[in-house]
Amino acid sequence: MKKEHVARAPISELLTQLPSVDKLLQVTEVKSFIDNFGRDEVLRAVRQTLQATREEIQKESLSDSPNEVKLVGDIERILASRSKTNMRQVINLTGTILHTNLGRAIMPPEVVDAIAKAASEPCALEYDLGEGKRGDRDELVEELLCELTGAEAATVVNNNAAAVFLLLNALSNKKEAVVSRGELIEIGGAFRIPDIMKRAGAKLVEVGTTNRTHAKDFVEAITPRTSMLMKIHTSNYVVQGFTSAVPEKEIATIAHEHQLPFVVDLGSGTLVDMTQFGLPAEPTPREAIEAGADLVTFSGDKLLGGPQAGILVGRKDLIQKIKKNPLKRVLRVGKITLAGLEAVLRLYRDPAKLPEKLTVMQLLTRDAASIAQQAQTLLPKLKESLLAASMNIQTVSVLSQIGSGSLPVERLPSTALSIEGFDKVGEKNIVRLERLLRSSDTPIIGRLQDKSLIFDLRCLQAHKESQFIDVFLAAVSKLSRSHASHQA
Repeated sequence: MKKEHVARAPISELLTQLPSVDKLLQVTEVKSFIDNFGRDEVLRAVRQTLQATREEIQKESLSDSPNEVKLVGDIERILASRSKTNMRQVINLTGTILHTNLGRAIMPPEVVDAIAKAASEPCALEYDLGEGKRGDRDELVEELLCELTGAEAATVVNNNAAAVFLLLNALSNKKEAVVSRGELIEIGGAFRIPDIMKRAGAKLVEVGTTNRTHAKDFVEAITPRTSMLMKIHTSNYVVQGFTSAVPEKEIATIAHEHQLPFVVDLGSGTLVDMTQFGLPAEPTPREAIEAGADLVTFSGDKLLGGPQAGILVGRKDLIQKIKKNPLKRVLRVGKITLAGLEAVLRLYRDPAKLPEKLTVMQLLTRDAASIAQQAQTLLPKLKESLLAASMNIQTVSVLSQIGSGSLPVERLPSTALSIEGFDKVGEKNIVRLERLLRSSDTPIIGRLQDKSLIFDLRCLQAHKESQFIDVFLAAVSKLSRSHASHQA
């Protein structure tokens, strides 16, 4: 059937029919927007709407000048979009517990409360209440860190890369730092240990080979310009097969025989023996110090379960030297971080309760059977909604990963919801659904894998289930309406 030609008004006529900014500001609905968003913000949205409409007219995308209702609707959408915060809460169903791009550790209520209190009230951050004079902000957490690690002293900076950079600049500037070649790691964002060392002013001395390093390699590398021997925990990969690494205790002995400090970068770091909770072993700062390490660095927002921070613990004289470095002030943390870090460290005084109190540990130790039961409970609530869009959902067994460079080859058994298409249309809808869920007010982040959309439920806490269902059903409904209109 031949389409009827629709007469289009001249562009100049359509442009003149657009209302002025002042006229739109007098519309009742727009006036109500001013009460909610402020005049300046509404004025910006009105101008943006009119400009976008002019461009559509000039591109001949419109045959009629838009009416007032449409313009007001466009203004409202702009205001709603601009009012959304950039830091959005998401539901993490990727299967990665410590997801760097999603903020790593979820902090427990005690930590959140401590952070909120620090943010909302004056704090004795650098004020010695006993002496009535200026104090040292590190003292807020130093005693706890020493108690939990066995160190003599401690200091805190904004992340572990900063901790490594600072200690190298303070102790190895224009000097040599000896590291096994198999430990020259690259961390997230393409930051590499050799690059950090170079920027810190230290000269890297590589010893051994990628897969094998021996004690004699360290001994033979020591010169009058050597400042330290260093061991870096390869937390984000594993070299297997024909390998050899020098134990920390042996490197410490070599370092101390030559009056050199031995430094260990643990990267992730945990303060407890993970095996007591049925989890894979991960080296702790206390173990490194007991093996002879003079300095140990680790993160606050990974296995520790707290805010982002880089923690240095070890010999008092070395910590004092690091704290005197001008870069310490550049890299120091504020009251928010210290409040959160203190709160999470206090939880470690009762390690038996960590699976109950520490959110990260709750997620790591979730029973596989309980996750499977959760999947079976959710399945019928979601299944019927997908049929209209040529999709089906089922439960599948999967393996979650810890993430953020922690225990890279270890996996935890879990259950996921897997959505697949019945046909080509359904396969395309899988991609559309993933996009819709990602753009929801509360985004749901899963993963696309082999033409399926996978939602690993390990990180779906019970109090988030209803929100997950609501967001999911809203996205599927929107997709189904679009699917039906295309078929029509």
